[in-house]
Amino acid sequence: MSVKDALREQRIETPSWAYGNSGTRFKVFAQQGVPRTPYEKIDDAAVVHKLTGVAPTVALHIPWDRVEDYGELASYARDRGVALGAINSNVFQDDDYKLGSVCHPDAAVRRKALGHLLECVDIMDATGSRDLKLWFADGLNYPGQDDIRARQDRLAEALAQTYSRLGPDQRMLLEYKLFEPAFYVTDVPDWGTAFAHCSQLGEKAQVVIDTGHHAPGTNIEFIVSFLLRAGKLGAFDFNSRFYADDDLMVGAADPFQLFRIMHEIVLADALRPAAGIAFMLDQCHNLEPKIPAIIRSVLNVQEATAKALLVDRSALDAAQRAGDVLEANAVLMDAYNTDVRPLLRELREDMGLDPDPTGAYRRSGYAERIVAERVGGEAAGWGA
Repeated sequence: MSVKDALREQRIETPSWAYGNSGTRFKVFAQQGVPRTPYEKIDDAAVVHKLTGVAPTVALHIPWDRVEDYGELASYARDRGVALGAINSNVFQDDDYKLGSVCHPDAAVRRKALGHLLECVDIMDATGSRDLKLWFADGLNYPGQDDIRARQDRLAEALAQTYSRLGPDQRMLLEYKLFEPAFYVTDVPDWGTAFAHCSQLGEKAQVVIDTGHHAPGTNIEFIVSFLLRAGKLGAFDFNSRFYADDDLMVGAADPFQLFRIMHEIVLADALRPAAGIAFMLDQCHNLEPKIPAIIRSVLNVQEATAKALLVDRSALDAAQRAGDVLEANAVLMDAYNTDVRPLLRELREDMGLDPDPTGAYRRSGYAERIVAERVGGEAAGWGA
């Protein structure tokens, strides 16, 4: 398959919540024209796909995107040229979850959390979504606060009950995070914990790698390679970090890391949609305008992917077999240092798209239109 063909097949899912007002723990800076409903989020996602050609699905977050009729929402998305993607659960914003959700010491709270996870599977049934994405803020701030081993038992029980509810073509994607909001113990802190639980559950349980959820210096491409080899890499949440879970535009902080990750994906022939890995964005656009930032993120993933596809595999293999350390590294660096923007502009023209999606958005007048039209109501987002 040619580089252009591989890039043409690429799929990048955008997150509904990134179109709304979001920010840091300290402040959310509201912007004009942000969506007020899930339907308006889909409108914005459809614009991103129309301009980039590679973002045909939008992930939902429940209850942020709760509606009366999910079948109608899915139909609305199809009419606008996109589809609904992963269903993301939320068991971290209710007061009952102060001491945890599925790991909480109180069985009543655990039942409530499990009920929400099962509700999300119901929503998958109604929308035709394949993936249930789970992230738990559960953890401890102080030694002695709770029984660490017992919390793992509670987690395993909730995951097993949710797993048993999945349909034959549905998957559970388990995300991990080193810390925050818990600081002493996080119940799913790393890829190993997520991998262990998913391995015990079965083939429909896979791991999500959020690129911002690791300790400084972590070799994420090793994790990618390991999970690919084990058949347990289900999805990415792409973003960038300088310090912790910064949720910045992917490729903004360390574009070389993004290239290295995509190199492992290409090596494993896992870029194709048929390989089953969901390439998703999970970002928080606090200062920058929402839609242009999402477009930029999509373009950054495309550029990293194009460079990974340009690696001379034969030359790399020969250098590795010969033990030529410098030449092997040079092969990677030659691909990384290639300016792929002309290639991507040419690809977009071949696809009937404007070669400059960012410029096309500015010229479209869509930003001015939504500012004028989205007056009144309550903007989507979360407060801080």
